[in-house]
Amino acid sequence: MAEKKTKLSIFDTFKTKTEQITGEAARQRSIIQHLTNASSSTAKTRTSISQKIAEKNGIKWKNIYSGVFRDLDEVLIPLGLVEEEGRLPLKRGPKALQQNGMPFYHLTNQGLLVALSLREVQSRETILQEIISDTEGEEKQILMIIQKLISVAPAFGYSLFERYIKTFCQGKISDLRPFTITNLKKSADNSTKIQMELLEGFSKLQKIEREDALVFLKKIE
Repeated sequence: MAEKKTKLSIFDTFKTKTEQITGEAARQRSIIQHLTNASSSTAKTRTSISQKIAEKNGIKWKNIYSGVFRDLDEVLIPLGLVEEEGRLPLKRGPKALQQNGMPFYHLTNQGLLVALSLREVQSRETILQEIISDTEGEEKQILMIIQKLISVAPAFGYSLFERYIKTFCQGKISDLRPFTITNLKKSADNSTKIQMELLEGFSKLQKIEREDALVFLKKIE
């Protein structure tokens, strides 16, 4: 079966500027980041999300509202990363909104997993612990191992989530959960093999050799 790329664009870059993410990617990342921090229901509405992103980028919130609306309704919600948490009653505005209320949102467990792949998210340790507390079996064991790796090598540990979510975006895995060894293996690339070779080789060195190797690696970092 042919791989079908998802509409999740958080890692998309420009064709001529491969180090620069697209506007759509930046907006989707900002929505996810905002929902990891927002605590009140009023801060989780489409308007509040748009205003926060606009404030951060020095633009008018009405200019990005339609994009935020589209990202939520056509991408993040259908993929099961975001869901409606409730409705806020309104006394003003369109009659339909007054009757039905304004929706506000939160990240699902799958959405929290995506948040772990974003370097700009500040609360990743807390998010990981929240996910672990809500899982069991093989998933829990795998996540706890990665949690231990993060405690000693955070860049390496979080890179596992980044590669995993990239693989999902590329359509190489159809579902983010369950978080299994089988799906993780699909996200392995050449850098994974190099890191594994380094870990295995490093563990075989004598203490003085490890210290010399560390000094050398720090010099060329």
